[in-house]
Amino acid sequence: MSRPILYSFRRCPYAMRARMALLISGTAFELREVALRAKPPEMLAASPKATVPVLVLPEGRVIDESLDIMRHALAQHDPEHWLEGDDAGLIAANDGPFKHHLDRYKYADRHGSDPAEHRAAGLALLKPIEQRLTHSANLCGEGRSLTDIALIPFVRQFAGVAPDWFGAQALPGVQRWLGDHLASALFAAAMERPS
Repeated sequence: MSRPILYSFRRCPYAMRARMALLISGTAFELREVALRAKPPEMLAASPKATVPVLVLPEGRVIDESLDIMRHALAQHDPEHWLEGDDAGLIAANDGPFKHHLDRYKYADRHGSDPAEHRAAGLALLKPIEQRLTHSANLCGEGRSLTDIALIPFVRQFAGVAPDWFGAQALPGVQRWLGDHLASALFAAAMERPS
């Protein structure tokens, strides 16, 4: 039986979270790393929106939204009960306002934006996350969940723009949470370079 094919880009946060859900679910899949300047015609044929990740299932069905890929994989097998921690509101805040400010902070030249303004707005959006993480190791309880994995790649990008500045902020819970996830075997496996 053929395996699902995942079109991915290693550093894309959406693709990262899809890879982590596929890995934790135990889904055997073929990883196809995409060069963003030369996207493969098979991927474009499968998903005209032309962005990663794209999961092509053996029966031909295509899933081309990262959260849908995550939920599909976990619906097949969810050994850590990630779906019990699927906080749609927190994920929407991350994928909407936080991503908006992250892009305008990290890519200020591209957007013609004031990076300090967007950094401050992104920091403000991390405060409710910090509040949650004062009470538990992860966002929906002690164990990691879909919500943690959905947010981690974006908070990683935010922290990576100016690591010294980020490390000096009053976000001990977020810093611990981020560090724990980035040090995990799951994240390491998801970030392995394709051979």
